[in-house]
Amino acid sequence: MIRKHIPNSLTCCNLMCGCMATGAAFYGNYRWALMMIVIGAVFDFFDGMVARLLGVSSSIGKELDSLADVVTFGVAPSAIVFYLFHEVHYPEMFMPIYKFMPYTAFLMAAFSGLRLAKFNLDTRQTTSFIGLPTPANALFWSSLVVGQHAFLVSLKFNVVFLFLFMFLSCLLLVAEIPLFSLKFKDLSWSHNRIQYIFLLGCLCCLPLGFSALSAMIVWYVLLSLVVSAKKS
Repeated sequence: MIRKHIPNSLTCCNLMCGCMATGAAFYGNYRWALMMIVIGAVFDFFDGMVARLLGVSSSIGKELDSLADVVTFGVAPSAIVFYLFHEVHYPEMFMPIYKFMPYTAFLMAAFSGLRLAKFNLDTRQTTSFIGLPTPANALFWSSLVVGQHAFLVSLKFNVVFLFLFMFLSCLLLVAEIPLFSLKFKDLSWSHNRIQYIFLLGCLCCLPLGFSALSAMIVWYVLLSLVVSAKKS
């Protein structure tokens, strides 16, 4: 039956997008990498939905989905940061480790894999998230590098800041930080107040161009922290 293969085909398209994004990143083609990650995220959104609509969810589909996500949202952004490490400014004292620093970017791939493994086993994340979702992390880095490339390779920024920001994003992937769900219960303000506030903030980010996605991810995390603090 053909329909049972449709969700897995969409997942494979996600995987192919991740491979193309990774290849583009190794050539410094950040815009193509960003586009492939965005398209991969679209396939990732629809594969599970289609599986549920068609009633053809399977164990192999779940495993394939995690594999595709590791590539598209773990390896691909790591490759972007890997190439950026070759372009970023190095203060004189860090020149001896210039050849080794780029490889630290793949910590992000490892943490992304750990994040996905935890998500698959954590029953608390059925209606919300705990820790930064891997697609959000990938979209943050790809959008940031495309939109703010001139600043990131300027003398105002250097390898120390890049490493610290990269490591912070790794920690956010596995941190026990509750993040609200983007799903709407209905169209009422009372039931979806946080979601509407988030969307209004996203509209304010649109003038930032390519950096808009990274700004939206930062807004999402900050708003989640405020919501979590109020609940506690």
